[in-house]
Amino acid sequence: MGVAYYGNYLTWFEVGRTDLLRQLGASYREIESRDVFLPVVEVHCKYHQSARYDDVIEIHTSASRPTRARLGFDYRLVRAEDEIVLATGSTHHVATNAEGRVRRLPQTIVELFE
Repeated sequence: MGVAYYGNYLTWFEVGRTDLLRQLGASYREIESRDVFLPVVEVHCKYHQSARYDDVIEIHTSASRPTRARLGFDYRLVRAEDEIVLATGSTHHVATNAEGRVRRLPQTIVELFE
């Protein structure tokens, strides 16, 4: 069909989230080394236009202000060539420890998003 598989959009969300964390001065590896894991507990994606093979896609990612143990991200996927919005969405994450128990976000992580 010449269009990108719908599941790829969630992968692009993850790429955007990872890059945003790096820009803010952290990495998933560093966060997890502090016994903080951020599993996705909710995801939403609205498809506006199909991404085609070989499209260059810009990923615009922003984070919402974290709460005690939750963090959210918003995404906008844009085709670079014509600036058409392909998809918008969000993910919500809860902080857990390595055993999967909910834990408070450390202040150092909260401060990244202030």
